[in-house]
Amino acid sequence: MSALNALRSSKLISWKPTGRLQQTLAGCVERKGNSLHSGKLSKVRLCPGFAGQGRYFEFRSNSIPASVEFAQVSPLCTTLCKDGLRIRTVEHLLSALEAAGVDNCRIQIENLDDCADDVEIPIFDGSAREWVAALEEVGLEIATDVDGKSCEKIAPHVNEPVHVWKNDSFVAAFPSEVVQVTYGINFPQAPAIGLKWFPTTPLDDLVYSTQIAPSRTFCIYEEVEQMRNAGLIKGGSLENAIVCSTSKGWLNPPLRFSDEPCRHKILDLIGDLSLFAQFGNQGLPVAHFVAYKGGHALHVDLARRLMGMT
Repeated sequence: MSALNALRSSKLISWKPTGRLQQTLAGCVERKGNSLHSGKLSKVRLCPGFAGQGRYFEFRSNSIPASVEFAQVSPLCTTLCKDGLRIRTVEHLLSALEAAGVDNCRIQIENLDDCADDVEIPIFDGSAREWVAALEEVGLEIATDVDGKSCEKIAPHVNEPVHVWKNDSFVAAFPSEVVQVTYGINFPQAPAIGLKWFPTTPLDDLVYSTQIAPSRTFCIYEEVEQMRNAGLIKGGSLENAIVCSTSKGWLNPPLRFSDEPCRHKILDLIGDLSLFAQFGNQGLPVAHFVAYKGGHALHVDLARRLMGMT
């Protein structure tokens, strides 16, 4: 069976050559920090991967592919689950890897606080900026397989309009020659956020690193207690999120962009859709994505729909 025939997708997708070879990291790079939801300390080591292997996590001597087949949507984050092990909040790291073109990567992760069966990616400042800096620090190179051969990188292209929705929220993908994202958010209870839309120019690594990656996760101050009572954001602080009060506005200005929350939604979308990646090929489908009041659940639902899983 050829590599192209082995790719799994629905009739909504066509796989086309990119004219580029698959890439990986030129060396290893390590980061550690506290996580957002558990509040625990974890360490991540990014290492080169063989061409065709794609991106995968190594946790407690087990391998967990960064694939939608293992995705589980948790409250406020995306989680990978396999054989009783869970890796939480993968979206920011995977977003940076996908945007930078790190097609193959072995991601070693460990808890530094305990030996639990779940682990969470460090949150840093709530953006993907630290991961972009780590990738720039180590650099990229052409990936080769175990026989020393390189592989052409192919990309999934959306053939026809497709959408997923829930209530008044939706995420849609339209055929396009380039990747573009138009994202809308609406928080009427917090006027400082309000209704905003942000359209990207054709998305490339430069646009991502300067316009998307620095945008931080955000929350409504009045919802913090409720989230903590639900066992979430135990590690949350004004240092790793931008927090907006319904009555007082932003509690930790300045924002990096006037529409920073909207841009962060695009960061999340790229990370979640990167789970479409297979065999070291492009994960983010070539399409014009239009989303309104989306979130991790709808992002992953769209990836599953394109994969032919639903």
